[in-house]
Amino acid sequence: MTQLQKYTWLIETIRRAGKISHKDLSDRWERAKDLSDSHPLPRATFNRWRDAIFSQFGINIECQKTGGYLYYIENPDDIEDDKLKKWMLDSFAVGNLIGENLSLKDRILVSKIPSGSHHLTTIIQAMKDYNMVEITYRPFKHTHGYTFSIEPYCVKLHENRWYALGKNNRGEMRLYGLDRIESTNILNSKFLLPKNFNASEFFSPFYGVAIGYENQPQRIVVRANENHKYYLNTLPLHESQILIEDCGEYADFELYLVPSFDFVMKLLQFGSMIEVIYPDSLRKTMKGWISDMMELYKND
Repeated sequence: MTQLQKYTWLIETIRRAGKISHKDLSDRWERAKDLSDSHPLPRATFNRWRDAIFSQFGINIECQKTGGYLYYIENPDDIEDDKLKKWMLDSFAVGNLIGENLSLKDRILVSKIPSGSHHLTTIIQAMKDYNMVEITYRPFKHTHGYTFSIEPYCVKLHENRWYALGKNNRGEMRLYGLDRIESTNILNSKFLLPKNFNASEFFSPFYGVAIGYENQPQRIVVRANENHKYYLNTLPLHESQILIEDCGEYADFELYLVPSFDFVMKLLQFGSMIEVIYPDSLRKTMKGWISDMMELYKND
């Protein structure tokens, strides 16, 4: 078990408990046999972990001395507001949970992420050091790959695939699926990340990874039927999504984004449970796809 896994186990255990004594923490650690080898958690070790957690994550584990010595996360909002930190901690928490219950491995099902994650380490290291990366990239339908250099701006996980956003040697901003990269090599050449570049803001007008520049974000209204409105309300399609009106039999949601190919494909997944109300141009696009689908099945 790595130190990072130990730290995330401690953070998640305290988060779930709200407040907890060192004795209870030690007891829980000892019961997590696959992680702790049934050893207790000494106070000195616990205090070292607290210091390391604050240093690495900025998460402060404080002690409430009145009413018993209870430990708690002093700044839980910092975790909730930091998407990457929360995703990382949640991911490790799930990993630790599965690690504690490997006997159930045939009853815990996960989705497979396509190959390419091994290039993630190289690209993130290059991002950290502001080094350019030489990649050999083979797009779908191509019989061979092409080798060129990119300036790695950021990486994004979408639909179980990792993507790297970078400026290539032609000065174009492009997304590259890591599962289509055949090799990566960090170059000695440095690059300057634009001061005004913000990864979240860059992707905010889009759904997914289709980032065409020819279209502008626009107001979109979708209607979810009675059965699907709850799903859409709890798992929004986009960060801009707001509920306009819930009429019982259906609910209308407003979004503000580019109606890209990725977004249209997502809407089509819902079938008749979601209807595009506005704009007319997107309704026509949806009708076109639905008509093409009808052609495929008209002879049945």
